[in-house]
Amino acid sequence: MSTPLVARPQVPPRRPRPSQSQRAFAERTQRTLWRRRLVNRVMVVILGTAAIVATLPLLFILFHLVKEGASAISLDFFTRMPKPVGEAGGGLANGIVGTLILVGVAAAIGLPIGVGAGLYLAENGRTRLANTVRFLSDVLNGLPSIVMGIFAWQFLVRPIGHFSALAGSVALAAMMIPMVTRTTEEMVRLVPVALREAALALGYTRWRTSLTVVLRTATAGIVTGALVAIARIAGETAPLLFTAFGNQFWSVRLSEPIAALPLQIFTYAVSPYDEWHALAWAGALVLIALVLLISLAARFATRARFGGMGD
Repeated sequence: MSTPLVARPQVPPRRPRPSQSQRAFAERTQRTLWRRRLVNRVMVVILGTAAIVATLPLLFILFHLVKEGASAISLDFFTRMPKPVGEAGGGLANGIVGTLILVGVAAAIGLPIGVGAGLYLAENGRTRLANTVRFLSDVLNGLPSIVMGIFAWQFLVRPIGHFSALAGSVALAAMMIPMVTRTTEEMVRLVPVALREAALALGYTRWRTSLTVVLRTATAGIVTGALVAIARIAGETAPLLFTAFGNQFWSVRLSEPIAALPLQIFTYAVSPYDEWHALAWAGALVLIALVLLISLAARFATRARFGGMGD
């Protein structure tokens, strides 16, 4: 008879003990990870504090404007003309309409030029002309607005002999053009090259590809840049002092001086009358609300752009 086989118990293999150098390396790794976590938490706190501090001025401005100007906001403020000194009530209807006219005409002048220049820089960026235009656009972006107002006064107001709304719109458009140009160039450069190649392969000419394919793809980003530029010029005062000049009466003609909300805020703020001070605070509140609405529209345009790319 054969003897049955007896299974021997398996002895687990002995794990080698870590050497002293390995234990030291593990301890250093633990200390490094702990230090990195600590530094990360400290930097997150610092950056969060910086973000809060960066938004505090805007919050303080909004709070102060609401506190000082909300009491003067009424239906008459948007529908009535300013009243003479000493009479309560009145509004800034002429300034609101004048601001809309100035910004609208400036956008009609500046946006086509800016978009066209930006498209040229993106499509022909290596030529000498493109480099010159790009450099001058960057210089104009950093130019003080009062210099642009003096320029418009010298070449538009002085030869004609009087101030006009058209001169103010041209000054604002000149400020808008370099911003829209650089934004359009950056947005067009983000369009994939494959789209251009596909359109050219289908028989499209280069100019038609740029206008119908490239420009349409970058429309959302260009609209965002245009809205930001409009928000920038909506509150400018210095160029209008030399061009539109302001008007206490109702006027919507481009060939005559026209009222503007920033000009009336400036005039009322430096006056010694409490009624005008209240209207100045209310006008500033309406102006910053307009800028906030334009900024929100730009944010929605940006969200639509990136949402479309994600789909």
